[in-house]
Amino acid sequence: MKSKYKYFGMWPVAPTPFHDNGEVDYDSMSNILECMIDQQADGICILANYSEQFLLSDDEREKLTKHCLRKIDGRVKTITTISHFSTDIALARANLAKSEGTDILMSMPPFYGPNIKGNEEQIYKQFEVLNSLGIDIMYQDAPEVSGIDASVPFLTKLISDFEYVNCFKIESAQPSAKIKQLIKNCDGKIQGPMDGLESISVLSNLYAGISGSMSSALLPDKIRPVVMDFLDGKIDSAVEKYNNILPLINFEHKQCGFQATKIAMKEGGVIKSAFCRHPIKILDDHTKNLLISIAKKYDLVSMNWGK
Repeated sequence: MKSKYKYFGMWPVAPTPFHDNGEVDYDSMSNILECMIDQQADGICILANYSEQFLLSDDEREKLTKHCLRKIDGRVKTITTISHFSTDIALARANLAKSEGTDILMSMPPFYGPNIKGNEEQIYKQFEVLNSLGIDIMYQDAPEVSGIDASVPFLTKLISDFEYVNCFKIESAQPSAKIKQLIKNCDGKIQGPMDGLESISVLSNLYAGISGSMSSALLPDKIRPVVMDFLDGKIDSAVEKYNNILPLINFEHKQCGFQATKIAMKEGGVIKSAFCRHPIKILDDHTKNLLISIAKKYDLVSMNWGK
């Protein structure tokens, strides 16, 4: 398939595995990356919110950045999340990721709780600093997390003014309208228009013009054919495949969150434990068992890889 965009296809987020005692499990981390590559991911995102990046120490984050990017070793493209309220810390994370060979840096706007959020001037300045590194940057528009719902005119200005702010991940309410207008406003400048939120709106966002989707690592092997068929002009096939997997995507999105991938990967022998650090509320047994029951119907790579 030929695309007018530099980045396209399926770009799932890698979870971070822990031992039952809460320590990072680097062996299982390696397994996760291999499993994702075996799911034909076009790219892998590390240290995102679905990677539980908010539960990692600075030292763990640095070690995971190096471990993941060296393990992937250019076999697929990579996105490394570097978000932080502090511009200096975001820049340090960006420099590390760049030095380890990541393809894209992903950052949310600076925020720290509901009452400490960067205004447009502060957001603009932070992305101006990141742009100086000369590496592609993805703006993550995730208002449910940051509390900042970037307007289309402001995002258009960022993309227009900064050479390397050329990708976006839109996870706002009514994402398709925002995606379509951004692509229209910034035609020829954008290198990777994508969505997220477990790809629950991927079909409508494909109609709006995205080139790729950033799901969890639960079922990218089933979502990727939807994306690629649509981009190849096989619309009816894409619609059929999307409708088939929507019950599982919806269950993940509404009932499980990021724990779904870890539960499935433990079931599939990819990781040793589905442990999540406190204060994450662990899913109840009913929800976990129902997830496994639904997921088994799809013959997922994530639930079979290590068996």
